Amino acid sequence: MKIVEQIKLPIKKEMELFEDKFEDSMTSKVPLINRITHFIVRRKGKQMRPMFVFLVAKMVSDGNFSERTYRGASLIELIHTGSLVHDDVVDDSNRRRGFFSLNALWKNKIAVLFGDFLFSKSLLLSIDNDDFDLLKLISIALKEMTEGELLQIEKARKLDITEDIYFEIIRQKTATLIAACTGIGAASVGAEKEEIDLMRQFGQYIGIAFQIKDDLFDYTDAKIGKPTGIDIKEQKMTLPLIHTLNNCSEKDKKWIINSVKNHNRNKKRVKEVIAFVKKNGGIEYTTTKMKEYQNKALNILNPYPDSEYKESLISMVNYVIDRKI
Repeated sequence: MKIVEQIKLPIKKEMELFEDKFEDSMTSKVPLINRITHFIVRRKGKQMRPMFVFLVAKMVSDGNFSERTYRGASLIELIHTGSLVHDDVVDDSNRRRGFFSLNALWKNKIAVLFGDFLFSKSLLLSIDNDDFDLLKLISIALKEMTEGELLQIEKARKLDITEDIYFEIIRQKTATLIAACTGIGAASVGAEKEEIDLMRQFGQYIGIAFQIKDDLFDYTDAKIGKPTGIDIKEQKMTLPLIHTLNNCSEKDKKWIINSVKNHNRNKKRVKEVIAFVKKNGGIEYTTTKMKEYQNKALNILNPYPDSEYKESLISMVNYVIDRKI
């Protein structure tokens, strides 16, 4: 059995029911919207985000559950799906998870409008059910996701990202949505603010570890479905590169920056940069940092009594850094 399926076992029934509820949350009187919705639901990924919502909700409430938890998971998926649709337009990407992206099939105008539709549905789902606490948590995430993307674009132009700025970018771009999942999971079953904040911190640590792992893939020789060096090609300064820049000679630093800025389309030059990063400890340092965040997340779970939900969350944390894609 695949690791994700094993993790999902304690909430298998809830996840199956959630698929129908999520599709219902996107329904419209406009046939085109429903066709696009059907297209998206059929191409779902691993569904890690609703899994985080459900497992945290079950762990902090001794297995209890409510309709609010389903709404919280739908809220997350509406926002996440809408942001992915918009990302594909911004990045001019024609593929998503091995399939044609929405904008490739229906063009940019329809893709942007459909993303807007999903955002509005998430607002209404919360407001119609007085889930204002859940709405606040997802609104924080959406604001930070946008800020993180813009901060990265701004810094990419100058290539002056420090390690602190890198961590702020990935906290906002990636970790904030995982933090919303875990926070909403706790809030949906009536947890106190202190516990909600703790679960948000748990999700943030996982999200940071997840993004660091993604950044490491850019330096791997394994077949992961995307070519290596793509971050360098896009002038994204990730942790392996940042650490190497901070610990090499001025001459080498100038060569790396010149390579990223002016020769990022040159495959041979990109391979040389990757080799230099590997040789100068960039991968080891980044892996150490990733494991630090993994341990921070696991330490938050330690005080909770043993349960199948806690075990699945531990497996989720470990899967984030052990995954091959």
